[in-house]
Formats: sequence, C-alpha cells, structure tokens
Amino acid sequence: MKNLIEHIIQLRNPNFKLDPNLNSYALLQFIWVQTWNMIRGLKFMFYFKNPKGALLGPNVRLFNSPKIKFGHFLKLGREVYLSALGKKGISLGNNVSIGDYSRVIVSTSFDYLGEFIKIGNNVGIGEFAYLGGAGGLEIGDDCIVGQYLSCHPENHNSKYSDIPIRLQGVNRKGIVIGPNCWIGSKVTILDGVHIGSGCIIAAGSVVTKSFEPNSIIGGVPAKLLKSRFEN
Repeated sequence: MKNLIEHIIQLRNPNFKLDPNLNSYALLQFIWVQTWNMIRGLKFMFYFKNPKGALLGPNVRLFNSPKIKFGHFLKLGREVYLSALGKKGISLGNNVSIGDYSRVIVSTSFDYLGEFIKIGNNVGIGEFAYLGGAGGLEIGDDCIVGQYLSCHPENHNSKYSDIPIRLQGVNRKGIVIGPNCWIGSKVTILDGVHIGSGCIIAAGSVVTKSFEPNSIIGGVPAKLLKSRFEN
C-alpha cells in the first residue's frame, strides 16, 4: 500500500519519499481526504474544463471561470477563492498548491478591471494568502511561500487635500517575483516591486522596493541583509 501511494504522489512530486516512521492510520486518513479532494476536482467538468488531476478542498469557489487556466495536479485548499475578473485573468502552472482560506483576486471593480495573476510551475503557497492582480502579479517557477503572504500591486492616489482619497483613483505598476524564491510567513509585497530569482525573504517583512537575484532580505521596510553566495 505504501509503495502504491508513494508512486501516485511521485506523479506530482518525483522526489517524494514516505517517511519510514509514518503510521498506517495517518496514511489511511490521508488517502480518505485526498480521495474526496479528487472527487471534488471533477467539478471543473461543470465549467467545461479538464480537471487534469486537480485536488479541491471543501467550498472552493471560482468567479469568471472562463478566464481561469491551470496545469496538471492543481491543489486548492479549503475555501480557496479564485476571482479572474480582469483583462487576462488567472493562469496557474503545473503542480501549483494554494493553501486553505486563500484569496486569489485579480480585481474587484467592474469599472477599472485589473491585469492578471500568473503563477508558474511547482509553486507552493501557504494558508491565508491574499494575492491581488490589479497591476499584474507574476510568481516564477519553484517558489515556496509561507502562510499569510499578501501581494498588493496597486496604490491609491492621495495628491489632493480637498478630495477624499477613495475618489482620487489608483495607480498600478505590478509585482514580479522571480523563480526559486523562498518567502517566509506573513510577508507583504507592495506595488512596483521586482524580486530577483533565488531570493529569500524573512518572515514578517514588508517589501517596498526591488532586490537583485539571490538576495536575503528582511525587516519593515525590508532591506538587503546579505547575498546568498557572498563569502
């Protein structure tokens, strides 16, 4: 049984190996949960989409599904919400995992549509993430992300003192996160930021500016701590 389960999981993660200390009860419970997630994944057929081995937790919701594209072995946790209200919608690569209670929302306004959200292959995002795509959000391949990530590619204008801020409109530059990044829990990334490939962002950081590849950054606001490969 363990060999069979290991083989099935390796279709999604070729390097996966079951820990020899794993007890049979936990394995059986895992099989039960994933079987129901796979059955729920078939709901994509009601949206005229190929499930491609998708695993869906309870109460996953989609808005504007024709603009949602995804690859093989998508995994969406409990009560994840995808809203593709935007010019280019949502694109998710192969082996993308988004944790419970996360929100992936291109935009919320019908009068000024947002751009897009694009997530590459082999990306894992923890629970309670909020990913906005108003100005465009791109996350590269092989990124690993802790809980409570928030990305906000939009800013409110506030130039005039005699007009409420909510009536002054917004400006958008977009956010790009390069491939192979490790982002800790409770990180916030603001509009206009480009994170180079191979960066590490410490937990709790607020990233307000761009960083070169292979940077280790942290703080509020985040600053360069060191390069990953400096002597």
